[in-house]
Amino acid sequence: MKVTLSALNTSESSFTPLVVIELAQDVKEETKEWLKNRIIAEKEDGVRRLLTSGIVIQVFPLHDNEALKKLEDSWYTRFALKYQPIDSIRGYFGETIALYFGFLEYFTFALIPMAVIGLPYYLFVWEDYDKYVIFASFNLIWSTVILEVWKRGCANMTYRWGTLLMKRKFEEPRPGFHGVLGINPITGKEEPLYPSYKRQLRIYLVSLPFVCLCLYFSLYVMMIYFDLEVWALGLHENSGSEWTSVLLYVPSIIYAIVIEIMNRLYRYAAEFLTSWENHRLESAYQNHLILKVLVFNFLNCFASLFYIAFVLKDMKLLRQSLATLLITSQILNQIVESLLPYWLQRKHGVRVKRKMQALKTDTDATLYEQVILEKEMGTYLGTFDDYLELFLQFGYVSLFSCVYPLAAAFAVLNNFTEVNSDALKMCRVFKRPFSEPSASIGVWQLAFETMSVISVVTNCALIGMSPQVNAIFPESKADLILIVVAVEHALLALKFILAFAIPDKPRHIQVKLARLEFESVEALKQQQMKLMTKNLKEEPKESGKEKAT
Repeated sequence: MKVTLSALNTSESSFTPLVVIELAQDVKEETKEWLKNRIIAEKEDGVRRLLTSGIVIQVFPLHDNEALKKLEDSWYTRFALKYQPIDSIRGYFGETIALYFGFLEYFTFALIPMAVIGLPYYLFVWEDYDKYVIFASFNLIWSTVILEVWKRGCANMTYRWGTLLMKRKFEEPRPGFHGVLGINPITGKEEPLYPSYKRQLRIYLVSLPFVCLCLYFSLYVMMIYFDLEVWALGLHENSGSEWTSVLLYVPSIIYAIVIEIMNRLYRYAAEFLTSWENHRLESAYQNHLILKVLVFNFLNCFASLFYIAFVLKDMKLLRQSLATLLITSQILNQIVESLLPYWLQRKHGVRVKRKMQALKTDTDATLYEQVILEKEMGTYLGTFDDYLELFLQFGYVSLFSCVYPLAAAFAVLNNFTEVNSDALKMCRVFKRPFSEPSASIGVWQLAFETMSVISVVTNCALIGMSPQVNAIFPESKADLILIVVAVEHALLALKFILAFAIPDKPRHIQVKLARLEFESVEALKQQQMKLMTKNLKEEPKESGKEKAT
């Protein structure tokens, strides 16, 4: 849509728009009038239909510059070790984004004990790569407790915000959903209908084989990486020079970069496939997308580490690969997700200011400049990528940090900068997203808990492979395997007992919720009593009228 100064002339009116709707070119006046009437009547399906048809290009709320400046001053402009203004973030961006930053802050502080223990452990104990039993044991407890404690902190926040008991509203069809127009038997509204069996055919005959093919390709690339490792090691052994010792890290760095590229390419393919599957609800779309991406990312990022640990059984190479993958992925994520978009946005802002200076007009063009600037900003697609980055980081730390104790320390350093770069990204790089209420971090809680279970199995296996444990069973490997499996099952049982023993909601929240439920029941009883009393008073009058007739 071509925006003109006359359309945004604020010299004769104090009106300040809150939401911008960009229309396609040559939209008829009748369509504009119909859309205006639907908005006035608070009919959300009007905008959704026009988004699906391509008549509406985008809808986004404008930033409130004054409120944004206050938020930035208390959030990230002054770099300091302090708690984030989570309630202020919630007031500006909504509960969903506030919960992400709350979880990021909590997870960063939860990593500090691992980092504090890991640093001296790395400096003083790590000469033979084998003394990792104690650290792995601590890892087992840590990965379970932090997730249970987070549930309590999350309940505290969402109770304070009033979303803890938020009921899931009936979802409207997502904008990309298409089908034959018909009457929804539940709502009685006219909307696109699409047979479920067609969606299942698309999932099982196209999407599933494609995901399996991508997983096979990821494993193929992994084997190429190991061939490069063998080549670099052979070259170093033959020459023994300093530059060949540096060359030993090159295959891991190249593989880490390739992993990031493959993850991003697969993400685009997964989004296309999930959209092509034509899910009616946004929640169904997100669940299928998350499943596809998590499966591939887990295999792509961790398959090489599992292969080194349990097939090659090379702890030195495992340590080197883990360090390289973790550090390289953190650097790339900071550059691609925050620094590069911010630099591009700054360049675009300079171009817009030059255009505004070239316009010789007496009209106050501040609003015009803001609309044009924010219209070209990137669209924030949700917290998916942010949680995915933390999920993979949690995997690196909980699965294999016992062989590289500095993993947690590097994760803490990354997350302290991540808080500020993500805040900058939300305030200055992306359009302001619409506020979305949330009661928790949703399916990501289950994803982190699943990773925690895998970490129990992995760390038990690593403990069973350690020389200290093997020295106890020098002859009978079968007994060692049985004992390791038994310990692993016992720890899993302990993990689930801890999850059950630690309440998801603090005691004072449980009491307040119980009191709220009691008051609701009492109010309902009083309302029913009033209704019964009113009916009893009306009955004699009606009987008197019958006698009179």
